[in-house]
Formats: sequence, C-alpha cells, structure tokens
Amino acid sequence: MRRRTPIWLAALSVGLAALFAVPPAHAAEPAGRGPSLYVPDANPAAYQQVRSLARAGRLRDAAAILAMVNTPQAVWFGDQSPAEVERLVRAVVRDAGREHAVPALALYNIPGRDCANYSAGGAANTAEYQAWIDAVARGIGRGEAIVTLEPDSLALLPSDCGQDDAQGTKTAARYAEVNYAVDALEPLRGTRVYLDTGHPGWQSVNSIVPRLIKGGVGRASGFYTNASNYNTDDANSWYGKLISSCLAYADGGGDVAECPNQWWSRADAQTWLDTHVTTPPSRMKHFVTDSSRNGRGTWTPPAGKYSDAQDWCNPPDRGLGARPTLRTGDPLQDARLWIKTPGESDGLCLRGTAGPEDPERGTVDPKAGDWFPQQALELARLAEPPLLPGH
Repeated sequence: MRRRTPIWLAALSVGLAALFAVPPAHAAEPAGRGPSLYVPDANPAAYQQVRSLARAGRLRDAAAILAMVNTPQAVWFGDQSPAEVERLVRAVVRDAGREHAVPALALYNIPGRDCANYSAGGAANTAEYQAWIDAVARGIGRGEAIVTLEPDSLALLPSDCGQDDAQGTKTAARYAEVNYAVDALEPLRGTRVYLDTGHPGWQSVNSIVPRLIKGGVGRASGFYTNASNYNTDDANSWYGKLISSCLAYADGGGDVAECPNQWWSRADAQTWLDTHVTTPPSRMKHFVTDSSRNGRGTWTPPAGKYSDAQDWCNPPDRGLGARPTLRTGDPLQDARLWIKTPGESDGLCLRGTAGPEDPERGTVDPKAGDWFPQQALELARLAEPPLLPGH
C-alpha cells in the first residue's frame, strides 16, 4: 500500500505548490486523454532534502525537488525474495490502478547483474531468477504495467566483461533468463515488456539487434534505450527507429550486418530504410526511452584529465529531461519514461583516480541507488524544459 504522507510534508507541499506551481503528484497527463503514468512514493531521503531546504529558507530549491519527485518514474525491483517482490509489485499495480495510471516497473535481478560492478547483485542462479520472475508475474496479475526488463542485461553480457567460460555458459544462461521473463510477463493481459539495448553511444544497431532477437524480442512488445544514461531525445528516437527497422528487415530474411547504424549519416540511413523496410509501424517492434537525466545531453569530460572518465557515472551539471508521457507523437515510440530514479547515485565514481572522492565533485559519491542531494539539486535546477516557471 502507499505510505501515508507525513503531515509536515503534506502541508509543505501545499505551500510550495501555491508559491511555485509545483505539479501535483499523479498529474502526469492532461485529464480526459486516456491513462496517465504512475507517480510512486519517492526515496524518503528526497522528502528529507525538501524539508531541509525549506527550513533553510531555500523555498525555490525545495519546490524544485518536490516537483521532480512528483513526476512519474519507474519503480525498481531487485534483490527481494519472491514473496516480498510479489507483495510489493501487487501493491504498486493496485495503487496505480486506483488512480487510473500505468506503472513503469524496472526489473533488476538478473544473475551476474552489472558484471559485479557498482550495481552488483541479483539472483544467485537461473532457477532462483525464474522463481522471482514468476512472483513478479503473480504480483502484476491482471493489472497494467510497462516492464523495462533488466537494464544492461543484453548490452552487457557476461561475455562482454570476461566473466564467462570458453563455452559461453553464463551468456547462454543470460539469454535463457531473459527469454523466460518475456514468456512469463508479456502474455499477462495488461503487461508490455521491453528489452535492453543500452544506449546510442554504446552498442551499434548491428551488434544489439542480434542480441534482441536471441533475447526473445519477437515475443515482447519491443525494447528500451538510454536507461540511466544521458543521450538526447533526438539521439534516442533515431536509435530506436534504426533498431525497429533492422528488426523488421531481419524478420523478412535480411542480413543485420547490412542495416544502417547510428553512426551513418542520417540522409544515407533514411535512403536505405526507404528502400529496404516496407513494414508498417503497427507491425514493427516499438520502443520506449529514458529521459530522466538527458535535458543537457551527455557529459564531455575534460580532455586528457582522467584515465577512465566514467562519463556515465554521476556526471556533473546534467539536468532532468522532458517529462514522461504515453503520447510521444511517434508511431514507433510507445512512451517516454523516467526509468532511472533521478537523484539516486550511480555509484562511487573515481574516474581512474585513487579516490575516495569523485574528482569532479570533491565529495565521496553515495553508493549506487542511494540519494545524492548534490546531484538531485543539479538535475532539478538545470532541467530542460524547466521544472518551475522562471527556472
């Protein structure tokens, strides 16, 4: 069930909304135009930051953080027991249903998650993962849900990070696990499952499409891109169109190696698409994108400063991106979401230095998933489009 809003937060929210036109929670789409996207409870540390800022007289900053957490965003699940995840998923889906909203669920429990890096964890083995997915399916039941399945699961295979054996055992298991999740979740009445592609600055169209096919995208609603990353909406939409088109081309017997990728000139790529892809958008695989932190695009590290700049890891001076919506105006794009929870840290970013401080920030970054007040305030202040009038 939804946590009860503390009295102090309810009163503060009303006051800040009156002063700064803070959007109310659960007002994701204009009324009367179909379902909206779900606004979950925020990280408790976000509410504490709002309170601290207000106490310090920084009311505009407090209002900006409040507006950020009152925006629809994904609810992440991973590491819980099957019984616990079933209960939590059911509570979110029911709460969203009461509000005539669709929740976005980010499932993050694949064995070998994140190649044992900052977000290491996940199920111990395939059987444990399957039991966990079955529990998620029971939790969703007959409700509605958009599932972004296992970020980095296909863009970062065990074979990509030297964690597989010569026979490719772990990579084969990864594909089996993703396929199992697709087959358990996509048939649910109100569930749409989207598979991982990384982002436009990572895997090429030609490398990710075979992975999507092996992962069972043919039986899923489609795929997602830019989860937890910073690429622009334009780059994400183009990447998505190229992947959708290449999947259609491959489905008709074409060679994936011939597909244009995101590094072709757009004019040449569009000419190729016009010649080789005649499948109507209604029959192509669709996609969703993450605009949670891409308002200012990707970060360009100082030239030559770091041996490993980790441009994906808590980069400075980024802003929230365009607000989530189910009405993108693109026949291939089902939704723009905030998949990554803005304000939560990417991890302890050392950028090739001895640390322990992040040299770009002069502080020790919180561990992955913990609230990062400094970054949260940056994202809210530098949002594009702005969160608040006059920002």
